[in-house]
Amino acid sequence: MELCAGGELFDRIVAKGHYTERAAAQLIRTIVGVVEACHSLGVMHRDLKPENFLFASTAEDAPLKTTDFGLSMFYKPGDKFSDVVGSPYYVAPEVLQKCYGPEADVWSAGVILYILLCGVPPFWAETEAGIFRQILRGKLDFESEPWPSISDSAKDLVRTMLCRDPTKRLSAHEVLCHPWIVDDSVAPDKPIDSAVLSRLKHFSAMNKLKKMALRVIAESLSEEEIGGLRELFKMIDADNSGTITFDELKDGLKRVGSELTEHEIQALMDAADIDNSGTIDYGEFIAATLHMNKLEREENLVSAFSFFDKDGSGFITIDELSQACRQFGLDDVHLEDMIKDVDQNNGWANRLQ
Repeated sequence: MELCAGGELFDRIVAKGHYTERAAAQLIRTIVGVVEACHSLGVMHRDLKPENFLFASTAEDAPLKTTDFGLSMFYKPGDKFSDVVGSPYYVAPEVLQKCYGPEADVWSAGVILYILLCGVPPFWAETEAGIFRQILRGKLDFESEPWPSISDSAKDLVRTMLCRDPTKRLSAHEVLCHPWIVDDSVAPDKPIDSAVLSRLKHFSAMNKLKKMALRVIAESLSEEEIGGLRELFKMIDADNSGTITFDELKDGLKRVGSELTEHEIQALMDAADIDNSGTIDYGEFIAATLHMNKLEREENLVSAFSFFDKDGSGFITIDELSQACRQFGLDDVHLEDMIKDVDQNNGWANRLQ
């Protein structure tokens, strides 16, 4: 494939160190221009996020390109889709409710715009299930800094791109016709608060660290482990309906000798039942049980930590993190911000000199 040597969207913004609403408007014009082009050809991207926007080269005026069409689908007007795909922060509420169309791409672009303007996602929590609950029920925050100093026109565009009702959400074409995008005099050219750049740095760096850790863990899972979960689902789904209720889950796990407590079973149900239907299907069950029983089990976290802690000292130094980043092909990562964000007690401080 074509090489895009200019790096990811957020990394370029952070590296520039000077950022304005007008610059954000230009970036969103490109991003939504891509969405409009895709939709005009009957293609939904379904996984729009900053990591999937790369600059073609390191040049100042390098074009921004969209990558990773692995989840994209062809669609016809009126088609509705039900499979839950995408990345947690950027997924639209109707995707979680399993009835969506191309409007979901505009929501994802709206989330990117929100982050561009304030440095953090509009809906976030400590867990995926928590993020999904916020997306379905949470309120947009336009009160915290820096929103009071952001133009009303920018806030209007964010609000209409992040409208929960997809029938009232702006289309890609309507976004491109919005005054904040069209008229250079509407989006102010004054620098956005430097705190936004700092937040962007942390957000981007932590995403990369989590991605590396999850990859290390996921690659250690065997087909036998996943296959075992498949058989477990079949045993619990006694009536072969393809879905499991909480009571079925509780009875089924008890029947197969599971030692999960009722609280853990409820947590599993909450994590899987993202559309609050009261049941979980096979795909949801596998994802949630993998997450709870594999990705968060202590031995897997220890093995992931050991992967980074090359010398076995019990601490991860910046050099070791740098080595791991190179191994994963991540050259331009803000390592200091990664460490600062997770080092709660300055435990690494002496190792970073």
